[in-house]
Amino acid sequence: MVDVLLGLQWGDEGKGKIVDYFAPKYDIIARFQGGPNAGHTLYVNGQKMVLHQIPSGIFHQHIVNVIGNGVVLDPVTLKRECDAVAAYGIDVRKNLFISQRTNLIVPTHRALDKASELQKGDAKIGSTLKGIGPAYMDKTGRNALRVGDILSPSFDAQYKELRAKHQTLLNNFNFSEDISASEQEFFEAIEFLRTLNIINCEYFINKSLAEGKKVLAEGAQGSMLDIDFGTFPFVTSSNTISAGVCTGLGVSPKQINEVLGVTKAYCTRVGGGPFPTELNDATGEELRRIGSEFGATTGRPRRCGWIDLVALKFACMINGVTQLIMTKADVLDSFDTLNVCTAYKINGQEHTEVPFQMSGVDIDPVWKSFSGWKIDSTSIKVAGSLPETMTTYIDFINKYVGAPVKYVSNGPGREQIVAI
Repeated sequence: MVDVLLGLQWGDEGKGKIVDYFAPKYDIIARFQGGPNAGHTLYVNGQKMVLHQIPSGIFHQHIVNVIGNGVVLDPVTLKRECDAVAAYGIDVRKNLFISQRTNLIVPTHRALDKASELQKGDAKIGSTLKGIGPAYMDKTGRNALRVGDILSPSFDAQYKELRAKHQTLLNNFNFSEDISASEQEFFEAIEFLRTLNIINCEYFINKSLAEGKKVLAEGAQGSMLDIDFGTFPFVTSSNTISAGVCTGLGVSPKQINEVLGVTKAYCTRVGGGPFPTELNDATGEELRRIGSEFGATTGRPRRCGWIDLVALKFACMINGVTQLIMTKADVLDSFDTLNVCTAYKINGQEHTEVPFQMSGVDIDPVWKSFSGWKIDSTSIKVAGSLPETMTTYIDFINKYVGAPVKYVSNGPGREQIVAI
């Protein structure tokens, strides 16, 4: 069976550490969507490591790591990551496999990303400018280059044809950028990519499942950034929810087993878009400071607020979440009072459903308050040692969203996870 681990908020929930924690239980860790705009932070031998393309099980030598067809792959970013991982003694040629159907990000995709954001002006969505959106547009527009194409003798000609199409679009934007240096780096990375394991992922995964191997599908970003169900248009360009596993790896729905949803004990968001529980005050700043809330990919300060249970329940519903993992609970250690959002007040009426269009709608959160636990929770190892005020907070979330919190992360270290 395939277990799924994904974020339930606007990304940055701490999925990298959680995948790393669960990885030893699995034979295969597989990324099924997203691109290098995802930053999964791990701590390896006390050193911080941020992965953007490689699955988070890479530091476990016995685990196979797969980049699925639902991902858009930047060869340059991949090569840099592989070099960084190699410094830890990991041979990616042994345990990293890439679907031949995975779509490539080319230099002009980044240029198109910049041009599009500039044209939007104040309405920009806060793109990371990594070329992800234009790459997915080429995929749905049937123009994309895929990893399997790099093995064809006609790849250079295919690349030039795609670049010419992009140049026409850039001319329409009146946007000009010299990509010659980027192109050189791109083709060097393509040479490196040709040395890796390029596979028929759908056959590989299904054969492995037939042999009884356990697969963990690793999501990027978060459910509220899903292209269909997120806070459109301030979303990413892929399906970040559990349904995306089937199309992003080539497995059938009947293969999905546990769905592990990751949520912070509060909420954050990077970039533009609706954020009903955002705190533009000293409390929000304190959450940012204590939680070191700065984007792993961009370094941008994250917007911070209390946990939004309306959005969380929605995410649990559309994903079929069977277990919740709450991260960064320790960030709340010093707060006297904690608030949770239990409803949205829109035009004077309370709603417990996520509205179709959150942009341009005035949403006032309805709060329920809890006493803080006011202790240092970072050294707690067992559930019985959690303060009663924390378990009260967790129990309320369990009942509201209809899915149980099974693990609480209380620090950045691998060992700082409490099983409930």
